[in-house]
Order: sequence, then C-alpha cells, then structure tokens
Amino acid sequence: MARTVLSRRSFVTLAGAGTAAAFGIPAYLPRIGEAADTIKIGLLEPYTGVYAGPGENETNGFQMAVDAWNKRGGAMGRKVELVKEDEQNDPGVAAQKARKLVNQDKVVALVGTVSSAVSLSVAGVSNSLNTLFIDSGGHTDDVTGKSCHWNVFRTCHSTWMETHATGYSLQKRFGKKWFFITPDYAYGHALESGFKDVLAHIGGTVVGNELTPLGTTDFSSYLTKIDAAKPDLVLVFVQGDDYTNCLKQMNQFGLLKKYPVGGPQVELEPLYGLPPEARGGYWGVEWYYKSEKTLGKNNKLAHAFVADYMKRFNKPPTARSCFGYVTADRLINAMAETKSTESVKIAHALENTRFTSIFNGSAYYRKEDHQLMWPMWVAKIRPNGTPGDKDDLFDVVDINAPEAIEQTVAQKEAVCKLGYP
Repeated sequence: MARTVLSRRSFVTLAGAGTAAAFGIPAYLPRIGEAADTIKIGLLEPYTGVYAGPGENETNGFQMAVDAWNKRGGAMGRKVELVKEDEQNDPGVAAQKARKLVNQDKVVALVGTVSSAVSLSVAGVSNSLNTLFIDSGGHTDDVTGKSCHWNVFRTCHSTWMETHATGYSLQKRFGKKWFFITPDYAYGHALESGFKDVLAHIGGTVVGNELTPLGTTDFSSYLTKIDAAKPDLVLVFVQGDDYTNCLKQMNQFGLLKKYPVGGPQVELEPLYGLPPEARGGYWGVEWYYKSEKTLGKNNKLAHAFVADYMKRFNKPPTARSCFGYVTADRLINAMAETKSTESVKIAHALENTRFTSIFNGSAYYRKEDHQLMWPMWVAKIRPNGTPGDKDDLFDVVDINAPEAIEQTVAQKEAVCKLGYP
C-alpha cells in the first residue's frame, strides 16, 4: 500500500510549490541551533552535443523547483543550490563528473542525465558512493530493471511504458507490419524489446530494423530500405538532433507521404528544428504544456508553472522541463520531511509516497523498483500549431494509466534487487 505523509509540510507540498509560494507559507521553519549551510545537489546534464536542448530544458525545470523552495525558506531552513556539470553525453565523462560532485563539491545527491547510457553510468557510480541519484531523463528499462540500485530513482517513463502506451494505439490505427529506425545504444535496444513484446501480443511482425549510431547525420542508407519492406508503419526511435535529421530526410525522400510514421515518444525540442511538412504522425508524449489531458483542467500549480516558465524563459516548457521540476521538488520535499540529507532516509521517504504535481493525476515512485508511476499520453502532431500559438504542435488523443503500461511488480521483482545497505 502506498504511504502518505499527512504532516502540515507534506500537505503544503502536495498542494504545490507554486501555490505555497503564492500564499507566502514557509514549508519549513528552522529550529534553534539548526545548521544553516547550503544543501548542494549535483546536476549532470549534456550542455553540449546532440542532447544539449533537452539538457537545457531539464535544467530550467530543476532551477524553477529549487527557486520555489528557496523562496519558502529552503529545506530545514537551509538554502538549496544546484552545482552543474556538463556530462557531454559521454558515460565516461559523466562518471568522472559524478565523482567530482560528490567527493570535491560535497553534494548530497545527484540528479539529471538525458542519454540512457549516461544514466546507467551515473547510477553505478552513485551506488558505489552511497549517494542518492534521481535519473530525470534517461529512459532505458535497465535503470529500474536489471541494473537497479537502492539509491537510484527515475522520473521519466521507462522504455517499457513508452512502447506499451504507444504500441497498441498505433496498431489500431495503422496495422501490424512495422519498420524500426533504432539508435544503437541502450535506449534504442530497450525500445526494440518493448515494441517486439507488443507485436507478440497482437500477432505482428518486424519487417525491418535499422540500427543507427548516435549522432547520425545521413540516414539515407537506412531509409532506402523502407520501400522494399513495405511496412504498415515506420517507427522512429532516434531522439534529439538525430530525430530532426531523420524526419527531414524521410520528407525529402517522399516517405512521409507514402507511410504512416510514429514512435514511442517525441519532444518539442527536435520538432522545432523541422519544417511543417516534415512534422506528422502519432507519438508518445510524456507531458505537454497546453492540454487539459496532460495538465488537468483545475490544476492551478500546473497552469502557474507553464505561465511562470514562459515568462522566465520566453518559450514553452517541454516534457524535459517537467522532468527537472518534478525531480527536484520531490527530492527537496523528502529532505524536508525527513529533516535529513542522508541517502537511505531520503530513499525510503520517496518510496510509494503519493503526490500531485504539474500533471494530470497523482503519482508515486514505486517501492519495488523506484520507477515513477505516472500517466503517459499519445498525441497526433499538428504541423503548423494552432492560431496564435505556432508552438502548440500536439493534439493529445490518448491517456494511459501507469499500471496498465509498466511491467508488474512481480515482473520487476524478478530482475530488480535493490540491495539496501
């Protein structure tokens, strides 16, 4: 059963950081003699390279949550500070930076990452250092699966959740013969496995699967194989700049007019780099700034977050912004609730505690694998946006409850052994 903390501070946090700030209610008042030094959180993001855009937007979300908490007095009366490092989308560099943040900068926890390979690297290092790590943006199943650790949590959806949220929706619309464009690293292989599981249940087939290196700029050798395969649907798994390049070239080759296209997820960042004629299809959506299906009609915190973000950064928040905000907010809330920065105490506080945030519905980090259980959506792309908002590119058509799209507790317990000290 989920554990819910009913203290005054928990109630204020569940109402939302923005709401509490609006009424000037401090989440925590320091006790006499309590330490007032800064709480440092290490933020690892790719500020250069193919995932720089998502990394920047996650950072924006992190900063908004930290600023909201600091406006209310921080955690335990202590200011919270983000110590940022560019992990350069390189697992080796990320491992070095993670050790630096813990050993030299004295951070009490690590957060961030976009690439699944980097997420797994930081997860391993953080476990060796007994330091809490919340993976905000790396999706591969292994993070909360066979490579899980007691100190590692994940906010974004797993690849299993992405594939099962979109796979059945896409099959109903287009058919069962699928062609994959797959990034050749942990994330891509996990998506491949998830979609093959969907196909096994619906009696479908993979008619092509092209493995592409991260950072591919010329997809022509992979795309020329699509016509021969004659698929019902082309599924594009690549992300970031690779997604933009792939869709541009599919449009140039005339493939978008011949075959339906879709995928496990799409983000606003790469869509902005596409001309309208190269935007289309049905895709998984992890959060969206302009839909009652994702925000909730009466969720004041969510709508205030969108408005504040646009005012502050002069652009709409993306799913990455949501990942950053939720991750930081829950981490700091756990510190405030436990009155501690000790990783084991924070980890137990995060487990199964239900909360509401800047999305439609409630959520919790599942105790058995530390995956955030929250809804996922499917959207049809609007190539030109809507009147008055050229950035409004998603028409959200489906919503999926987390328990319906993630592996069961029994399935996860068979592969995930958290191993608390």
